[in-house]
Parts: sequence; C-alpha cells; structure tokens
Amino acid sequence: MPVRTPENFDIRQELPLRLRATVDAMLGREEALLGWFEVDLDARLNFVDSFVLLTDKRIVGTSGGDLRPTSPQNNGAPGGMEDAAAGEKSWPLSAELSIQSKEKGGAGALELVDANGLLAQWRFTPARTKAAHHFVDRLKQFRSGSLSDGDLSESSEVLCPSCGSPIKGDQGLCETCIALPGTRPGRSLLRLLRFARKRGAMSFLGLVLTVGSTSAGMVPPYLTKPILDKVLVPYQNGQEAAFRLIPWLLGGLAAASILTWILSWARTYVVAWVSERIAADLRNQTYAHLQRLSLEYFGGKRTGDLIARVSTDTDRICYFLSVYLVDFANDILMIVMTAGILLSIDVRLAAATLIPLPLIAWLVHQVRSRLRGGFQLGSRAWADMTSVLADTIPGIRVVKAFAQEHREIERFRRANDRVLHANDRVNRLWSFFGPVIVLLTDLGILIVWIVGVWQVYNKNVTVGTLTLFVAYISRFYVRLDSMSRMVSATQRTAAAAQRVFGILDREATVPEPVHPIKTGRLSGRIEFRDVGFRYGARTVVEGLNLTIEPGEMIGLVGPSGSGKTTVVNLVCRFYDVAEGTVLIDGTDVRSFSIEEYRQHIGLVLQEPFLFYGTIAENISYGRPGATREEIISAARAARAHEFILRLPDGYDSLVGERGQSLSGGERQRISIARALLIDPRILILDEATSSVDTETEREIQLALDNLIQGRTTIAIAHRLSTLSRASRLVVMERGHIVEIGPHQELLAQGGTYSRLYRAQSDHLEERAL
Repeated sequence: MPVRTPENFDIRQELPLRLRATVDAMLGREEALLGWFEVDLDARLNFVDSFVLLTDKRIVGTSGGDLRPTSPQNNGAPGGMEDAAAGEKSWPLSAELSIQSKEKGGAGALELVDANGLLAQWRFTPARTKAAHHFVDRLKQFRSGSLSDGDLSESSEVLCPSCGSPIKGDQGLCETCIALPGTRPGRSLLRLLRFARKRGAMSFLGLVLTVGSTSAGMVPPYLTKPILDKVLVPYQNGQEAAFRLIPWLLGGLAAASILTWILSWARTYVVAWVSERIAADLRNQTYAHLQRLSLEYFGGKRTGDLIARVSTDTDRICYFLSVYLVDFANDILMIVMTAGILLSIDVRLAAATLIPLPLIAWLVHQVRSRLRGGFQLGSRAWADMTSVLADTIPGIRVVKAFAQEHREIERFRRANDRVLHANDRVNRLWSFFGPVIVLLTDLGILIVWIVGVWQVYNKNVTVGTLTLFVAYISRFYVRLDSMSRMVSATQRTAAAAQRVFGILDREATVPEPVHPIKTGRLSGRIEFRDVGFRYGARTVVEGLNLTIEPGEMIGLVGPSGSGKTTVVNLVCRFYDVAEGTVLIDGTDVRSFSIEEYRQHIGLVLQEPFLFYGTIAENISYGRPGATREEIISAARAARAHEFILRLPDGYDSLVGERGQSLSGGERQRISIARALLIDPRILILDEATSSVDTETEREIQLALDNLIQGRTTIAIAHRLSTLSRASRLVVMERGHIVEIGPHQELLAQGGTYSRLYRAQSDHLEERAL
C-alpha cells in the first residue's frame, strides 16, 4: 500500500458534502486534513452534530464536546487556541499531545490529553466506537510516518442484514456471510440435496419412476402418426387403408395411458414420501442447531421470525420438493425427449420451434432476481407478522389490562399490510410475466403451423407427420410454460432455504471444547481472574477478581447495570469472557463440556418459566427420569407440596402456557423444586423473591434455606434484607467490585452498600407511613 507524506496528503475531498464547506472555512490552505471523527453526543449525553479534525499541524474540536478552558499560564499553547465566534478550539500537535478512546458509563469518550492532564473530551454512542478507534490510529500513523491510501477516512458503513458486519461494495452481504454456503439462493437449493442422501434409495426410485412415466407419456402422440398416414388419410383419399393396425395402435394408446397413470401415481407417492422426510430432517436439524446456539444469537432475533423459519419456511421447501421439483424434472425430461423426437422427424420444423426460445430465456433471467428480492421481502414481512402474534398472545393479560386491544389490532393490521404489499409487488411482476410467456409459446405453435402447412403443400411431409409434430410441439411449449412458472416457485423456495440455512450456518459464540475435561463431582469453588466482558462495544465487566469457596453463599448487590447478571451469566457459561478466566475447582470453565457442566448448576430466576404440561413434568424438567417419590420430595423441600395437593389433579395438574394458571409465588416454588431435584453444586438465585408479597416471600425464603444448604450460592437481590444469610456481600458498580465484606462491616464503612441500604430503608419507612 503506498505511503504518502503529509505535505501532499489531504483528504478533504473525501469528507461528506455536508461538512466540506465548514471544514474549508476552518482550515487554512497550508493545512492537510488527515482524518476526522463525527461526534454524536455532548457532555450531558444529549444528541448533537459535531466533529473533531486531525491535520498535520493541530487537532480541532467544534462545539458539542467538553472543551476545557484555555490555560492562562501559556496564553493558549499548548493548552489550546480558542475561536469563540466559531465555537471551536484547537491544540497544536506536540510530542506530549495524545488522543485515546475509552468507554464510560455505556457511552464512548474520545479524550485529548497532554502531560498536564485532560484537555478535552468528546462523547459518542457505541455505534461510533470503530470510527473513534480509527481516528486515534490516524494520529499514530501520522507520527510513525505510515499514512497510507487505505482507510483514509471515517467512512459511513453499511451493515450486513444477516450478521451486522460492515459491507464492502454493493453485494448486500458482508464477506463472511457471502462465504457461508447457505447465503446465495442457488447454493441454498443445492444444499438441500445433502438432506436427500439419507433417503438415497427412495430418491433414486423416484427418479426412475419420473423417467418411466415421462417416457410412457411420449408414446401416445407417436402412435397418432400411423393412424393418420396408414389408415385415415388413405381411406379418405380412396386408397387402401390398413385397418388391421387399428386394434394394435389403439391398444398401444390405451396401454401407454394406463402405464403413464400407474408410474405417475407411484412417482408422486415416492417423491412426496421423500420430500416430507427431507423437510422433517431439516426442521429437526434447524431446531437442534437453535438449541445449541448461544444466548447472544437470540438477543438479536425476534421469536416470530425464528418460528417462521423453522415452520413456514421448511413447509414451503417441502411443498417445492414434493410438487414443483417433480414437475420440473418431468418438464426437463419431456423437453429433452421431445426435442430429440422433433429433430429426428424434421430438422427444419424443429428449428422453427426454437425462434421464441431466446426471448423466453431473456425474460426468465430478468424476472428471476426481481422475484427473489420480492420473496425475501415477503418472508421478512411474514416473520414480522408472526412476531406480533408471538408478542401479543403470551402477553394477552397485559393487553387486556391496559385496554390496548385496538392498538394491537392496528399493529397486526400494519404488519399484515406489509405482507400484502410485498405479495402485490410479486404479483404485479408475475401477472405480466406469465401471460407474455403464454403469448410467446402460442407464437411458437403458430410458426410451426405456418412452416408445417408449407411443407405439406410442397409434399415434403405428410399430414400425419405434421399432426405428430404439432402434438409434440404443443407438449414442448406447455412444458416450457410450466418451467417458466418454476421461476416463481424456485425463487420463493430459495428465499426460504436461505433463511433456514442462515440459522444452520451460525456458529455458537460459546463453543464446545475440542477435548473436553470430565467435570466429575464438583465441589463448587469459583474463581474469577482478571475477568472482562463486553456487550458489543460496551464494556460491562472489567478487571473482576473474586474467589467463592465451596458451600459459601455470596450476595451480589449494586445499582442496575453494574454487571451483576453478567457475572452469573459467565458462571453459567451463557457467555464467554472477553478477558481473563473463570475457574471452577481450579479448571477453566471453557474446558468442560457445556451440557455436562450445566448439569451441576441450579438456576432460580426472578420470573420463573414453566412449560405447558403437568406440575410433575415441570419439576422433573432437569431430570426427566426422576421417580414420583423424588419429585414429591423436592416439592416438599421447596414448600410446594401442600398447594400442589390442593389442585384438582395434584401433580398431574396442567399449569397452562408459561404457568399462567398459578400465582407468582407458586411458580417460584415449583422453580425451586426443579432446581432441588437436580442436586446442583452451584446455585444461582437471580432476584428470586423480588416480585412477591411479604408472606409469599417468607415461604420462598424457607424453601431457599433448604436449597442453599451445602451448595455454592450466588444470590442477586435488590431487597438487601434477603441477603442476610450471605457470608459475604460483593458490591458492584459500573462493572467493578467496589466493596466486599459482611453486612455489618459494609454498613460501618459508609460506602456504596451503606448508601444503597439506607436508601432502601428510608423507602420502606415512607411506605409504612
């Protein structure tokens, strides 16, 4: 990559048009612009439009940043030269001057510092993080003399709709997604053949039956030629007619028709059998792969979209394989066989049939990509509509409680209208394309009649030959018209397959170890060593060091967003650390098999999730083979046995979807029983009593006392009174541990925990009054 010196290096022409006039007015002709950064937040984190410039002489910041006052000792240098009228400030480049990008409180900060400290600070949203790092690199490259033609400016990036990575060019997907086998429609359809390998014998039988039925269907037109030339035409002209052939010819016609029907029936059944199983395998594999993907994947997806991919899209693929693909194979064979017969009969007549073909091929090519785009748009619109259903049906109680039925009806109507508009777009295109193909095929048949009549007139062919030719050419063009209709079905299915393989090609961000270590019987010692974690560009946990001894209970406290839930997610290995290590009994948690390791973890959430089924099935979810005695024992320990017996069918009572037929406290106790049954060595309590009343909390707390005995327990709670049994409290703030110790000791320190505790106590006293 060529290196350029600052003297001949100026990238003003690469500035966005909206900035060029302003920047030209700010910079002198002798200055070379080396880079710029667009700032989108002010010091109070309000949205602004501002920017910072890097030239070969100075750094210039406009209003919107936190611009520190000019140093009085040096009259502006190097503390800064300010143009109050322009709302800008500049700092000459010096050896002490540096710029760095940091993350602060969920937003980014671009800091300009020198030997005396901070000179200026510009805040930005996480979406600008990459551009901020790029701006910092520009100054480093300038000082090292390595400025290059690549990455000259902060370019506005278009992100990949599949993974969110930057897109180069107009390809529509990033390079990584383009490289995935399932992201191109043609490849997506070809990849379906992999699922046919398991049904190889039946697939081959279907192919043989297709060839047989197509071949049998070619016989009847061929038998019409001798009927005309040897029987009907001679008889009409007063010549000797070979009526003795009639029984054989008509018998052949009947036999060919019956054989075609039998083979077609068998072919349809076999292909439908194969396609149903291919679709079932595809659904099973897609759902299984979804279960193996990390939580990070689901965080960026809508439930309705995933449901549509596993159900609607796979069903569309099944229909294509069982109906359209069979017709397509039959059409191909029919066209090839017909073309061979036509060429063997008369080359000139056969050539006449090909006149419309180039135009038909051109139309198919033009329509194909537009149809694919329309079907992809329709699939996304359909997924959005399904997502509305997935949102509102489980939340119907909230909808009715807030009397928002009309709002949800309107929301669904808008989503349904998007489906309608996407389908209308396809239908407008198809309504033109289909009739044009029919017109061209009719034109081809007309050409055959014109050429054929001329040939008969000149006695070059017989009437039987022309009739045979017309019969075959009619089939030829019917099949050609059918194949043109396949364009629509193929592109619709390609879009569906692309969405399905978009799931199958995703790799889990929490991978299985290549050579997993057996967990054995864990003691439950947990150690965090210099752990750091980020959600995208936002740092959530940084430099975390903590050791939890076997059987110890600690409480995680701190304001919202301090990183408490992230810590337990790392223990459960729902996510992997970005820095450092999480050790379980001295072994890196990433060395264990995920499934085997999680069997040692019990999880009780703030909002317990129950599956549709019986109470016994929900309690034994972690141990499906548990006996009824073990289930009852766990329920007793969780103080759930009594209320379960009061239900109409006891442990066999259905709880309804998400446990809606039970109260919040009852659902929580069943959740505790579910955790007790698997006898975990590590227990996670995430706000387990935050959403219940005082009496229910007391019952749940008694159940938790049974649950935590002898287990390493990490409890998160905003009700600090519920952590009274914790041996230590770990206080977190902005991703760091700020205090550790027992309750009384932390109160005496008068720090963060003391402030939180007193604020909560004052709130409770106010409520009591």
